[in-house]
Amino acid sequence: MIAPSRWRTIAVLLSVIFGLLFSLPNVLPQKTLDSLPGFVPKQKLNLGLDLQGGSHLLLEVDTKALRAEKLTNLVEDVRTTLREDKIAFTDLGQVEGAVSVRITDPAQLTAATNLLRRTVGAPLAAAASGRDVTISSADDQRIRVVFSEQALVAEAGKAVDQSIEIIRRRIDELGTKEPDIRRQGVDRIVVQAPGESDPEKLKNIIGQTAKLTFQMVDDSVSPEEAAAGRIPPGSQLLPNEEGGAILIKKRALVTGEMLTDAHQGFDGQSGEAVVNFRFNGQGSRRFGDATAQNLGKRFAIVLDNKVISAPVIQSAITGGSGQISGNFTVESANNLAILLRAGALPAPLNVEQQQTVGAELGADAVQAGKISTAVGFIAILVFMLLSYGWLFGGISVIALLVNGLLIVATLSVTQATLTLPGIAGLILTLAVAVDANVLIYERMRDEVRAGRQVLSAMDAGFSRAMTTIIDANVTTILAALIMFQFGSGPVRGFAWTLSIGVLTSVFTAVVVTQFLLSIWFRRVRPKTLPIV
Repeated sequence: MIAPSRWRTIAVLLSVIFGLLFSLPNVLPQKTLDSLPGFVPKQKLNLGLDLQGGSHLLLEVDTKALRAEKLTNLVEDVRTTLREDKIAFTDLGQVEGAVSVRITDPAQLTAATNLLRRTVGAPLAAAASGRDVTISSADDQRIRVVFSEQALVAEAGKAVDQSIEIIRRRIDELGTKEPDIRRQGVDRIVVQAPGESDPEKLKNIIGQTAKLTFQMVDDSVSPEEAAAGRIPPGSQLLPNEEGGAILIKKRALVTGEMLTDAHQGFDGQSGEAVVNFRFNGQGSRRFGDATAQNLGKRFAIVLDNKVISAPVIQSAITGGSGQISGNFTVESANNLAILLRAGALPAPLNVEQQQTVGAELGADAVQAGKISTAVGFIAILVFMLLSYGWLFGGISVIALLVNGLLIVATLSVTQATLTLPGIAGLILTLAVAVDANVLIYERMRDEVRAGRQVLSAMDAGFSRAMTTIIDANVTTILAALIMFQFGSGPVRGFAWTLSIGVLTSVFTAVVVTQFLLSIWFRRVRPKTLPIV
């Protein structure tokens, strides 16, 4: 087993090359890295919030606003359905968390109830497992449509999950690497963005709902009448960019969910910054039909309940693309494009807490980590040399250096976030990495004392210690995996670093050590072992 083999030689050489190649960017200046050819790896260790500073936000998903929006949409669905089927009704609105409507003609009550069950209740029930929407009628000719509490709770949980993914996409667009975004409790989200020192910029990008809709302008009443409170049913008064207000119809023709692309550009005539957008197939058809049926009328582009612009439809827009203008700067147009590409938040986010971690605190932590790593390495070096001599102790130290290279290289390649607990995991890994060498060397001593020859004792040292080495490291790996699966933030960073360290430690302590000892044995052909 101690004899050198081709696969062991190749494995050791490749691991050393891998470790050097991907660890090197961490010690080279950025200017030197930029001057290297494109095929040379340039990924550095990705430091977490506690090591390089950044922003910390605690956000709360406004589930009350989500419920209110669901009921508002349900009111409009009921209104549109009854009007299209020419069923007269009055008193449509929200009553005690439900939608209530009174059918004018008692003879149409049953038909209206069945109609709403087919058109409004059926899609909602299908989306809510068939038991979360109730439509009932009463003797006073009223129909009541209500979501169950179970459906609303499930919708709120879904909104939190969607918000996490949308926040992640928005932060990725900013170029922030490896943000830590996780759920806290029922309706809260923790966001940690390493390297982003401006929490206000982060809040502006993450916190804006970015709900984009295209709605028709309601010209049935004058602006003065609308401002005086004469707002027709199915319409609403929204503020515009100029500080005034525009009356628009509540029902959206097209929504931002149908966008496939949005990017900042410039208007060909005025040269002003705009946002160019493109719809998917469904959005293109609906936008084309809506503009074709409303020639000469105005439609409003609404972002988060504010009218950005309200142009007149000159011709049918069937290409599925267009642009949004509205006194944008290049930065604000680019930010809006980022928000539209990432998608709209299902509910508003309230900032409960914000913190800025200074980079100098992270620098102190990194320096402390370097010192502790150096002290630990020197202690291991002294112990191994005193216990097993220059040859065997030196070989274990060389294997330890290769182990450190592999850990740093793997963290750089995977771009896993290295936090302060991660440094603790790295130091712990280096401290226990020589355990396998100690087990192997002590087994060799026992075999020599039992009367075995040098080669036989060395082979037995590796083969008989392997069971103990595997058992010890498998339990460590399982513990690390459990921490990674059920932990969050710093705990996962510690578990990830520990897992990588365990795998590289076994490889270096066994394969690299075997390789170096086999070279020594082949050249020296010793009669005794130096460690006995």
